[in-house]
Amino acid sequence: MAIKKYNPTTSSQRFKIGLGFEEITKSSPEKSLVSRLNKTSGRSKGKITQRGIGGGHKRNLRDIDFKRNKKDIEAIVSSIEYDPNRTANIALLYYKDGEKRYILAPSGLKVGDKVSSAEKTAVKPGNTMPLGKMPIGTVVHNIELIPGRGGQVVRSAGAGAIVAAREGNYVHVKLPSKEIRKIHATCLATIGQIGNIDWKNTSLGKAGKSRHMGRRPKVRGVAMDPASHPHGGGEGKSGTGMHPKTPTGKSAFGKTRNRNKPSGKFILSRRKK
Repeated sequence: MAIKKYNPTTSSQRFKIGLGFEEITKSSPEKSLVSRLNKTSGRSKGKITQRGIGGGHKRNLRDIDFKRNKKDIEAIVSSIEYDPNRTANIALLYYKDGEKRYILAPSGLKVGDKVSSAEKTAVKPGNTMPLGKMPIGTVVHNIELIPGRGGQVVRSAGAGAIVAAREGNYVHVKLPSKEIRKIHATCLATIGQIGNIDWKNTSLGKAGKSRHMGRRPKVRGVAMDPASHPHGGGEGKSGTGMHPKTPTGKSAFGKTRNRNKPSGKFILSRRKK
């Protein structure tokens, strides 16, 4: 998808870079796959439950098929649509038995293409199969970490992981963060890189655009008082002389991942070395 620059008729338009939406083929979503998205941010009983989140435009939730558990039934891509809840575009599938489902749209997928989910299928964008059946070097997305749970990682625009090696019942997958992780060979993954690659090159151009997206302003911890943040207090720009902390006082310096997390044994190479 190409990016679009705007004439500098206003101060905000001068820096705005948007998307062209040439790939989008349908403007309204499939009604049977849409539900109301209730907002959970803001305050509960007067107390902030999520900082920096609130307001924003109303949205409807699209029911995305992350499991791809409709096996051995071919589907035709009916349309490529915009989803306000994610950076990637979505594709509407029409199955031969009449069912409709949304999937994440990989790069190169077009209206009229046929996709399927099976133990062994063609290695082309949109098809889903177990990691253990894929050739080494295949680019994949929407990867399961536990068989049957559905895709949990590599789901944002432009993301793609690489099937790097096989080791017994496990497959080594190099994630977009450069982390190399062992994943069971029976876990499903979808072939191809996710589309809307130019999303990372966009610029909102003005603060109001962030408010439309439901993001409220953030205040630096050192600008607060001591009661509101561990970094607060002091005279002028004094800082605190301590290591970074979250607003609740939890350490945010160095390796903050729980060392006793059971899934740590599946990480072969950390993203931060």
